[in-house]
Amino acid sequence: MDNYPLLNIFWTMLELFLWILWFFLLFKIITDIFRSDDMGGWGKAGWTIFVILLPFLGVLVYLIARGGSMHQRDVDQARKADAAFQDYVRRAAGTGGSGAAPGGGSGGHVEDLAKLAELRNSGALSEEEYQRAKDKLLV
Repeated sequence: MDNYPLLNIFWTMLELFLWILWFFLLFKIITDIFRSDDMGGWGKAGWTIFVILLPFLGVLVYLIARGGSMHQRDVDQARKADAAFQDYVRRAAGTGGSGAAPGGGSGGHVEDLAKLAELRNSGALSEEEYQRAKDKLLV
């Protein structure tokens, strides 16, 4: 360690950080290429080849040409995932629009858990009491 000054350690760490950042950016762009709905198969193949064969130039050109719409594609993907999750929760809870749970009640455990959560959030129940009541409901 005597031959390796402190400034060289910082320089090495900076290089490592930039290398990891570069791979993150490369994977993000490749993911964006394949997620894009407004590009055909040949366009996706062309961008992928360009980014892989000439990585620095390909990534920079991609960011200049299509970087502005990357955020919109991320937001659309997040909205789709959230909608799918919300739909799954509604189906699992039995409130998918019919108003009745599969067991014949109007929500059963889901409504009871919601009431318990409200009581805990308002301070009427302590965390231990909430956990005991929740465990009782789920058994």
